[in-house]
Amino acid sequence: MNSEHCVSVHPRRAEDLADAAAALIEVHSTDGYPVEGVADPEAWLSPPQLLKAWVAELEGRVVGHVAISRPDGEEAVRIWTDRAHVPDSQVAVLARLFVVREARGNDVGRWLMAAATASAQMDGLRLVLDVMVKDTAAIRLYERLGWKRIGMAKHAYGDGQSTEAICFVSPEPGEKLVTEAPHGSE
Repeated sequence: MNSEHCVSVHPRRAEDLADAAAALIEVHSTDGYPVEGVADPEAWLSPPQLLKAWVAELEGRVVGHVAISRPDGEEAVRIWTDRAHVPDSQVAVLARLFVVREARGNDVGRWLMAAATASAQMDGLRLVLDVMVKDTAAIRLYERLGWKRIGMAKHAYGDGQSTEAICFVSPEPGEKLVTEAPHGSE
């Protein structure tokens, strides 16, 4: 696939969940992301703290996903709230971002990030995330989009496992953001 294809980003609907779960399993098989959640991908994509989620489609197929959730003890939230002196209620967590390999190179991740970031800003929320150090492509995407590193954390998963993660905060309102939306993202 290439950039001449039209990416459509829209709020995730109930009927998108199974296709998003299938895409997640595909990404896990090619990239090892996520390190947890593939045993029940629909549940992993719909955590109790979920605020909003979006899917990206390319040629009518769900090829990507992103979500924002209420804080639930994440180290990135603690780092940001301590640094910015803001309550958890002004922060949300960007998570569950993935794009299937064959759709990469079409700015799918950028459009998903733009939808989530713009929505959070409209709701008066600042987004944070953690990303495993091994996920260098994701780190490059966040930095290209103006996200700032705010610290390091241990990303815990599975049965007592953990790995190093970098914590990021989204751009401030008015900072670098993608301003043009792909078809269907309204």
